[in-house]
Amino acid sequence: MIEAVNPPDWEKPKGYANGMLVDGERLYTGGQIGWNKDQVFEHHDFVGQLEQTLANIAAIVRSAGGEVTDIVRLTWFITDKKEYLARQKEVGAAYRRVLGRHFPSMSVVVVAGLIEDAALVEIEATAEIGKSAKEA
Repeated sequence: MIEAVNPPDWEKPKGYANGMLVDGERLYTGGQIGWNKDQVFEHHDFVGQLEQTLANIAAIVRSAGGEVTDIVRLTWFITDKKEYLARQKEVGAAYRRVLGRHFPSMSVVVVAGLIEDAALVEIEATAEIGKSAKEA
């Protein structure tokens, strides 16, 4: 069975689902960006958008019945490699505020731009709901 997952208090997405849950356990999120539940950018800097993006992913995982430790893969799309590298300590701190010390497999891809002009980062996630990773 496949079902769409959209946090109930979020603005309804247009033409896509925030997540797709397969057989009640495998969750694939759509690319999440740094806007809030009302699709408004509160932050215009990379780290602020990154933290909101991760919070959005966490909300989708929880809406599917999971926890952030169920996330098994993240794919990041960033528009500015130099800023990402220059702000690694802030990136790490923002990451840990949302996902703690859970580090799934990850890829980071530098892109020329994202569909939403104000977006600086977009992240996709895959999670195995109810199968939280053990601490490494």
